[in-house]
Amino acid sequence: MSSSVITASIMTIGDELLIGQTIDTNSAWMAQQLNAIGIWVKRRVAVGDERAEIWQALDEAIVSSDIILITGGLGPTADDITKPLLGDYFGGKMIVNEEVLEHVKYIFQHILKRPLLERNLKQAEVPDNCRVLINKNGTAPGMWFEKKDSSSEAKKIIISLPGVPHEMKGLMKTYIIPELTTLTNHQVIIHRTLLTAGAGESFIAEHIQAWENNLPERIKLAYLPNYGMVRLRLTGKGQQGSDIEKMVDHKFIELQQLVKEWLVIESDEPMEKALGDLLIQKNKTIATAESCTGGYLAHLLTSIPGSSAYYKGSVIAYDNKVKEEILQVRNNTLKEYGAVSSETVLEMLQGLLAKMGTDYGIAVSGIMGPAGGSEDKPTGTVWIAFGSAEKQRTISFHFRFDRQRNIQLTAVHGLLNLFKFIQSES
Repeated sequence: MSSSVITASIMTIGDELLIGQTIDTNSAWMAQQLNAIGIWVKRRVAVGDERAEIWQALDEAIVSSDIILITGGLGPTADDITKPLLGDYFGGKMIVNEEVLEHVKYIFQHILKRPLLERNLKQAEVPDNCRVLINKNGTAPGMWFEKKDSSSEAKKIIISLPGVPHEMKGLMKTYIIPELTTLTNHQVIIHRTLLTAGAGESFIAEHIQAWENNLPERIKLAYLPNYGMVRLRLTGKGQQGSDIEKMVDHKFIELQQLVKEWLVIESDEPMEKALGDLLIQKNKTIATAESCTGGYLAHLLTSIPGSSAYYKGSVIAYDNKVKEEILQVRNNTLKEYGAVSSETVLEMLQGLLAKMGTDYGIAVSGIMGPAGGSEDKPTGTVWIAFGSAEKQRTISFHFRFDRQRNIQLTAVHGLLNLFKFIQSES
């Protein structure tokens, strides 16, 4: 490896990725792990189950990167072509690896308790010029190849991994990250991220343009807009023991001051995590009343480990009868103002807090689409109530996206507004 920044390419293989049947989560996780040890991911590419396409992608990756990580195509069926292709690419021949063979037999006989087919035994075949990485979570082994770049004589590392996420992660944690860490020449990549709300990407960019133009060459700023909010990420690259981390931290403090009017959180975490941390810090609890989101708020909150310490539950009041009978929303309120109104979500919230006995709550009601809107309340109209038994507030939005995105936006803005409400009480 050279003494400069070590770069990597991530290649995911499978037609299912290209047609959208399977969502690629592997490369995002792998990139995070590589960044954490100072390896910069230069390229991510998805390739179908086509020999010529995979071969060409390998040629291009080897020219541009020091390390190539490949996932997918290692199964026992005819469309899994990665292993024999890599054998040909590196000029090796296929052999049976006895350690892998015994591992495959053990899994089928003692774990799966299923008959061992001939095609399963072929999982033990590997190119004779690779280093085999035993996959303790599955039958397909990982394979580590090394190749000298003809133009520079630098060593290139090519690692092939199964596409099944928990198998890939097991191999990464057991073998690959520990070994790659020794090759990074103490290179570090520092990220600092904050979240803003209430101002668009263009407005913020204009507001901090002079500061951004004067950033040191080793520090870059990225704008990451999503859900009506904007994340700002500073990235610095340098050597361990250098001043790069101090430089990034100093500039991050400056950035926080520049955007303090819109600043929400000073870390790279989702709103449900930030709200959960705040509730734990204050030893408070929360419940949710959901109409249009149908439980999505509850899903976000409970996706955080340890959320049982502060999240008590949800009432999915999709039908108006549930709003009336469970949350005590008055029939006259629904008749006069409708289910999607400030008055209704306010009563939903008050009924929720009384029934659940929590410190805080969020209530939502809206028209997610594509149908159901009117001239007075078009599709995407949402009302959100949030607060405590002593004080509640309501806010409305007019989202313009498809049903799923409107649900996501409603939930995230419910979390965001309660977060800001609790902060304002401090």
